[in-house]
Amino acid sequence: MCSCSAILSGVARRCVSVKRATCRIKRNGSNGIYGVRKVWRQLLREGITMAHGTVERLMRRAGLQGVWRGKGKRTTISEGRSELPDLVKRDFSASRPNQLWVADFTYVPTRSGYVYTAFVIDVYSRYIVGWRVMRSMETTLVFDALEQALHARGMPDGLTHHSDRGSQYLSLRYSARLEEAGVKASVGTVGDSCDNALAESIIGLYKTEVIERQGWCGAGDVELSTLEWVDWFNQRRLLSSIGYTPPVEFEAAYYRQKDGLDKAACPIHPPSDNCGAVQFATDVAAVWFFHPVMFSFLVKTPNRF
Repeated sequence: MCSCSAILSGVARRCVSVKRATCRIKRNGSNGIYGVRKVWRQLLREGITMAHGTVERLMRRAGLQGVWRGKGKRTTISEGRSELPDLVKRDFSASRPNQLWVADFTYVPTRSGYVYTAFVIDVYSRYIVGWRVMRSMETTLVFDALEQALHARGMPDGLTHHSDRGSQYLSLRYSARLEEAGVKASVGTVGDSCDNALAESIIGLYKTEVIERQGWCGAGDVELSTLEWVDWFNQRRLLSSIGYTPPVEFEAAYYRQKDGLDKAACPIHPPSDNCGAVQFATDVAAVWFFHPVMFSFLVKTPNRF
């Protein structure tokens, strides 16, 4: 029988081997071009023997994947909790704000590599209640967008959150946050291209109106342009699906009718004549808070502001 020290040394060697392989995988990915098969082949050429499934798992954990010829970049990787139901069943309608949110994210090619943008959208008015730009598509990307939405909307009651079956949305961290906030989780069915059609439609507008109109240097300029577009989309863009009115006005009309107020109620804040300006300031503050570099700057220099 093996001694305890031999077993521990074997585990230690395995950990070192996995770390070394992960570094090699990141280096051998050829700037995100190679997929699992070619990375695995390249490792074999370098004398690193590792199972194909192990390479796939390490790449997924590191947020790495290859390019797809003739197709968009794959962002939905199903994994995690599969027992969550589809409560929406393609019925993307709501009778009030904060009744149903849909969430999804997309990729943006830049000169410094891919960056990813996540959105959380209120189905009633198409209002973008949360968003986030990051250099990786790990759970933190969608988690921060959700966190922004929950804080902006004041932890609403009776809310359902719908997404596809991507591993980020099925992760324990994301699911626990929904449960903690009292939000019902709904996920689309496997193999259904229309399981999250409304979110994909908004993302399509984002790609057409922002991303595809110019080239991008990196995450910074994508984030700034996304901030400006989200403000314009929420406050001023006319949407045919809600009677050619901007989302903020559509929600204001709901609250005005519901409360019998003379003034349009702001969807997130108390009624105000400068509702749009207040929301834009909220979006800016949220970006600064959730952006790790900006947040650390604020913590280190609290007296600068």
